[in-house]
Amino acid sequence: QVQLVEYGGGLVQAGGSLRLSCAASKRTFNNYAMGWFRQAPGKEREFVSVIHWSGTTNYADSVKDRFTVSRDSAKNTVTLQMNSLKSEDAAVYYCAAGETVAGLLGTENVYWGQGTQVTVSS
Repeated sequence: QVQLVEYGGGLVQAGGSLRLSCAASKRTFNNYAMGWFRQAPGKEREFVSVIHWSGTTNYADSVKDRFTVSRDSAKNTVTLQMNSLKSEDAAVYYCAAGETVAGLLGTENVYWGQGTQVTVSS
């Protein structure tokens, strides 16, 4: 059983920042690729970012240079720092864990957190 708990969502004005965190068990953190997806109303779930075991990161073009994903091994936590938020960033953000990076990107055998709402006002 893989359990992921996201927190840090909320309401922010356009141009502002939020930091999302995803807490996992040590076993999950050490054995799965970790990343973030989001889903806005009426849209499909969208890839946001992934961090590899090597520390290499990938970002969707829509968030590149504004969002930063990181890992904290001591806390078994993945963080998504979101800066310069835009109205189009509003969505439910989901932490995700995949058996492989390729699987995570393809949403195959992916475990999901419950989601945390990010609302951007303008």
